[in-house]
Amino acid sequence: MIVEQPARIFRWLYPHALWRMDHGKREVYLTFDDGPIPEATPFILDALDSMGIKATFFMVADNALRYPQLFQEVCSRGHRIGNHTFHHVHGFMCGSLRYISEVQDAEKVLNSGKLFRPPRGWITPGICTRLNAEGWRIVMWDVVTRDYSNMLSPDQVLENVKRYTRNGSILTFHDSLKSIDKLRIMLPKALAWLKSQGYEFRVFD
Repeated sequence: MIVEQPARIFRWLYPHALWRMDHGKREVYLTFDDGPIPEATPFILDALDSMGIKATFFMVADNALRYPQLFQEVCSRGHRIGNHTFHHVHGFMCGSLRYISEVQDAEKVLNSGKLFRPPRGWITPGICTRLNAEGWRIVMWDVVTRDYSNMLSPDQVLENVKRYTRNGSILTFHDSLKSIDKLRIMLPKALAWLKSQGYEFRVFD
């Protein structure tokens, strides 16, 4: 559970980050990290469209530049764009100046409106505080589905969604090569289950 749903100590270390939205509303926020890539993102877009659902895509700017038509496709379908740095940098192995530069350079490509998620959730408290002071909204998660894990089957990833989702959950999936084989099987089932439980789907303002 410490992986799928972050422990309180992590939420305490980053008090200004968004971990979960309104606890009193039957709403969820679907997020997809690391894209866009042609092997994964089109399937995800079609799955979301088939059920009339909007999501937030935290994009790596380098990928957006490699696949500009796909980047525009995500935007044109009405999804929210978030900043996930320019090169998916490691938050604990990257100096502060370089990290801030990665975020700022990515923003010139993505125009996210200062909506940011650190890759892997790894960011120093100092950088987090600085970005927050500069008006960035830092989005973490309430549920990480672990769709990237080669230790889990599609059914086990689906079970993570069912077990840990609650009012206001921010759910993290990935439009990546590591995840797409599982997503092809479990994402439509997860979307259908979330709807059957009465959840409404929101994106960040």
